[in-house]
Amino acid sequence: MSWIEQRPDDAMDGAFAAFAPDHIPTVPAGQFREAMSHLGAAVHVITTAGPAGRSAFTATAACSVSDQPPTLLVCVNRRAQSAPIVSANGVFCVNTLRAGQESIADFFAKKSSNKAAAFETSEWMSLETGSPVLSSAVVACDCRIIELKQVASHTVIFGAVTGVHLGPPGLALVYHDRAYKQI
Repeated sequence: MSWIEQRPDDAMDGAFAAFAPDHIPTVPAGQFREAMSHLGAAVHVITTAGPAGRSAFTATAACSVSDQPPTLLVCVNRRAQSAPIVSANGVFCVNTLRAGQESIADFFAKKSSNKAAAFETSEWMSLETGSPVLSSAVVACDCRIIELKQVASHTVIFGAVTGVHLGPPGLALVYHDRAYKQI
């Protein structure tokens, strides 16, 4: 059964409707970034592997969309090195980092052509899609892309969750007020 056949009957109601005029006045970008820094968010490393190669990036913009069918979304800047690789592979894994994994978050947040080296320094495994799963992550959700939506400077990637890995119990890593914290 496809993911669309698993959805509630009204799941797509209004999915592509426009609700605003062509131009909406918004706050300045700097003010918006400052406001967003006040929101605490879990820190994730989004990984992918497939015909386009292996890649990863750090993100706080990941969340649950639905449990019928299980669906997540991740936002990635379209200019990010990993963006076309994730899209071409059609799969990704959301690895939620635990307290103490700041160095992993920092490494995958950098622009680097040698991200493959980081896959050598931590313990990785794979689930359904072959995307790298960090064994020590609080939780990892393995996904197949079901939709891509271009919004402003980012691509919103929707993924059907095909596998879950629950890591050892412990505190999670969050980013708040431009600093790592643990909860």
